[in-house]
Amino acid sequence: MRTVKINDVSVRDGNQSLLATRMDHQDILKILKELDKVGLHSMEVWGGATFDSALRFFKRSPWQNLREMKEAAPNTPFSMLLRGQNIVGYRHYDNDTLERFIRLTLQNGIDIIRIFDALNDIDNIRNAIKFTKKHGGHAQGALSYTVSPVHNIEYYVNYCKELVDLGVDSLCIKDMAGILMPDVVYELVKRLKETFDVPINLHSHATTGLSNLVFEQAILAGVDIVDGCISPFSNGTSHISLETLVDTIKYHKMDVDFDHLDLQPAYEVSNSVATKYINSGQYKTRTLIINPNILIYQVPGGMLSNLMSQLNDQGASDRYDDVLKEIPSVRKDMGYPPLVTPLSQMVGTQAVLNVLTGERYKMVPKEIKDYVMGHYGKFPGEVNQQVVTKVLNGDPVIIKTPIDEIPSVYNEMKAELESKINREALEEEVISYILFSQNAILDESKEEQMKQPEVIEFEIFEGGQ
Repeated sequence: MRTVKINDVSVRDGNQSLLATRMDHQDILKILKELDKVGLHSMEVWGGATFDSALRFFKRSPWQNLREMKEAAPNTPFSMLLRGQNIVGYRHYDNDTLERFIRLTLQNGIDIIRIFDALNDIDNIRNAIKFTKKHGGHAQGALSYTVSPVHNIEYYVNYCKELVDLGVDSLCIKDMAGILMPDVVYELVKRLKETFDVPINLHSHATTGLSNLVFEQAILAGVDIVDGCISPFSNGTSHISLETLVDTIKYHKMDVDFDHLDLQPAYEVSNSVATKYINSGQYKTRTLIINPNILIYQVPGGMLSNLMSQLNDQGASDRYDDVLKEIPSVRKDMGYPPLVTPLSQMVGTQAVLNVLTGERYKMVPKEIKDYVMGHYGKFPGEVNQQVVTKVLNGDPVIIKTPIDEIPSVYNEMKAELESKINREALEEEVISYILFSQNAILDESKEEQMKQPEVIEFEIFEGGQ
């Protein structure tokens, strides 16, 4: 009897999709402690927006958070989401920083590193795969799934071949917007299983209401691992529930390592935690409403919850639908990039600026300028040259530094950090400072935390993945 494994993403992607990554650390520990007793294949607990949020909103060390999570859940392998050469940030970092981050991550409790690139540019993730393997981690290569005139089954199979050739231990179909159709996922899983001898993991959101059918078809096609959330943090912009996955697997006479009832203690704790955020207003009803229009807009679940929140903060909640309609146009202009971090935030913010200013590309974030100059990698399709001309507005094109030639900044940033905290800095503190220098100084004796500007910038839409 074939066994289907389950990876839980409740405290990372469920938290990110439904609560904009604002779940208190103590609540995360409560949920993990119960889920650790279930017998899950793994739990995704870190990466994505959690690193940034720990520093920016909670003023906590993400490294200490990880150690405490491992202490709370010592029996289940931990996974994390890594943005390739972008690490958990929004630009390419040097290889020394990348390798240090990966080594520290594995030393502090992560076992599986899910590695993706927003453009499916293999050059942007080859080093992350290499360093993960070098330091004893499980390297899971992820394809960022999207739909466009340039993306099809053959495109994804060819990309996965590049990942397998680099030595990944497993493959992940990463459907961050929940736009996979049942027939497509069946064909894609079948092709990957027939072509590659590595486990296949499906990650798909419930945003469009198709996730039950999508996961059923993936299971029938031979998928090895599926992602889900404990039910109080499932569905809507989040994921299919663990309970539904267990029942679906068993209905099709396949095996799973635990029963529905084994999840009951974790359900009860999670339900209590969810009630807390419902009562506070942080867990918003709209995030749970199915939106089939996402099949058109392709906006990731985590980005939707942040988009709602940030438009509300700008006093522009009534422009939500207008922004969603503008997103596909911006994406087409940019050559059809998959809407996943950091491209989801960049495209989303440009759409907001286009709508709120009343003129397309009147205001342009620096990140969009960098993108059209090729600094984020290869464009999937043709970019709109008229838009490129308007975006650059006469600015000179800066040639991108090849990834392997980006100089190490570790020693320079270590010295800078130590001058601010007046003591020797730990390696993990230096890495945090390199990634998020405005928020990484956590010493109470120093008031180096810079107030976040009250203007629209691409970081406000954190939550894409």
